[in-house]
Amino acid sequence: MFYLLMFLALFSVLLPMLNHPIPMGSILLFQTFLIASITGFLNMNFWYSYIIFIIMVGGLMVLFMYMTSVASNEKFKYSNPISLMMTMIMIMGTSYSIFSDYFSMHMKINYNDSLILWNSYPLSMSKFINYPLMLIYCLMIIYLFIILITVVKITNINKGPLRANP
Repeated sequence: MFYLLMFLALFSVLLPMLNHPIPMGSILLFQTFLIASITGFLNMNFWYSYIIFIIMVGGLMVLFMYMTSVASNEKFKYSNPISLMMTMIMIMGTSYSIFSDYFSMHMKINYNDSLILWNSYPLSMSKFINYPLMLIYCLMIIYLFIILITVVKITNINKGPLRANP
């Protein structure tokens, strides 16, 4: 769990340093995977994290299609040598803490304690779908459906960046 949070912090620091959409999308994909893993471990049920991951991957696919149609021939350049150096320092620090015996022994002890704690207080998915939150979920589903219909009606397939060339 500690390593997942460490990599999540590393990717959060790296994201503002990028200026090209492809590495930004890959960082967002890695962050989505890490957040889905963390929520799955905390809830001891991976359904919620699976849904989050699938929704985010769908959005990233739309973003990738849009970026490849708009800026398909743009060259990838490193933004700044200082940011590259900071990235290397963060990666080296993260890998040192992962492979260090002190941190691994410390985390094994904490992991056993936290496992006992999580087994004594199990979390379930039913807390997300109980009565007060059920109304919010229904409103969110209706809202997303209305937005979907609106976007489909607004878009014209012949006038847009994703149109086919005749």
